[in-house]
Amino acid sequence: MRTWQVERRKRTQHLIELGGLVVKAGIVDLIADDRVAIYGALLWTADKLRSEDDQRTRELWAGMGKEAFMAERNEKLKGQQA
Repeated sequence: MRTWQVERRKRTQHLIELGGLVVKAGIVDLIADDRVAIYGALLWTADKLRSEDDQRTRELWAGMGKEAFMAERNEKLKGQQA
């Protein structure tokens, strides 16, 4: 396989994973798959990260994400034990 093909597959996988996070967060369902609104939300998010409060914002969001991943993992483990 050529180098450009490998890189393209990596990029495609990365984009799929990012899209999966948008779905996993419930954003797609909450706004009825309105892509204009999703893009607007992402632009708002980018502006927030460009602000003076960017570090605090990143820490807050990372904490929320970590808690959500851990809760999901715990639910999965509970399901396996049942």
